[in-house]
Amino acid sequence: MFSRLSQVITVSQRSLIFDLQIKKSHMMVTCKKYVLVKHFKGEPKPSDLEIVEEQLPAIKDNEILVEAEYLSVDPYMRPYVARFPTGITMIGSQVAKIIESKSSKYPVGKRIVGSLGWRTHTIINTEDQKADSLGTPGNYILPEIGDLPASVGLGVLGMPGNTAYFGFLDICQPKAGETLVVSGAAGAVGSLVGQIGKIKGLTVIGIAGSDDKCQWLKNECGFDHTINYKTQNVGVELKKLAPDGVDCYFDNVGGDISTTVMYQMKLFGRVSVCGSISSYNADVNAQPKTTILQPAIVFNQLKIEGFIVTRWADKWQEGIVQNLKWIQEGKLKYRETVTYGFENMFNAFAGMLKGENTGKAIVKV
Repeated sequence: MFSRLSQVITVSQRSLIFDLQIKKSHMMVTCKKYVLVKHFKGEPKPSDLEIVEEQLPAIKDNEILVEAEYLSVDPYMRPYVARFPTGITMIGSQVAKIIESKSSKYPVGKRIVGSLGWRTHTIINTEDQKADSLGTPGNYILPEIGDLPASVGLGVLGMPGNTAYFGFLDICQPKAGETLVVSGAAGAVGSLVGQIGKIKGLTVIGIAGSDDKCQWLKNECGFDHTINYKTQNVGVELKKLAPDGVDCYFDNVGGDISTTVMYQMKLFGRVSVCGSISSYNADVNAQPKTTILQPAIVFNQLKIEGFIVTRWADKWQEGIVQNLKWIQEGKLKYRETVTYGFENMFNAFAGMLKGENTGKAIVKV
């Protein structure tokens, strides 16, 4: 009897010690994060951001603790962060693994996609799942993606994939037999837009910044033609490749390249303006000058529409489901440029803005 009681007490004591160890270990969870200490002027500098540590408290009911696995660096971060005050965690999305949970809807081991910023650990209130400050959907569990890497939740099966899917199809309203031009074609969005164009039966011309990127677009992504804007005259080459003009233009870069394309649009051509990466690092008070566009717009009666992908937040999963289906059917290919180490976030970000990536730029923690 005494021996059995001793065993019970011992087991209880061990359980208590184990619980205390878990609580103690959680109390010791330290988050590293990048804090914006100075707004970017011109090209971002490492000194504009500072890595700081933050001790996280124990989670409460309906909260989860997640650990970042993959973080995204995207062009939008450069202009968007200017809207926020200094002192914030640098904006951005990540795929994170749930390592502790007090919510039955978010079990430990699952992965979530969320705009959590440049940080290694985050506590999330699962009852507060409204759109974030950028307008993207709240944190959601990464869908079943088979044997694809979880990082695709930040690329082809995430915000860039939906940008390509909705931004191209809804705005350009492409028709089989038409001609599509994509600038920034070897990036996370542009490479997908061109492939969706091919799925829809268009002739696709991609503009990119290196011969390697152009070869990838033609050989793997199925683009019909490419133009290396660093070594070729875009206007001259475009007249050769699309002598009858361009029906749809998906604009990622702005600047002179976009002006050149718009002057070669067909009557009633459609332009989807996704971004202007050529000017993101420019002084806002000294923006680059370009040729006036109104004659091309008026005489060819062009439809030009800018967009932010969050307008389709209520249909977010539709884009993910369709892009996944195209991947599984072998119709949609993607590439990732992976930088390893949380401490290398800034280098990945700066390199992406200079076009050093092919496909989606990702940081693996």
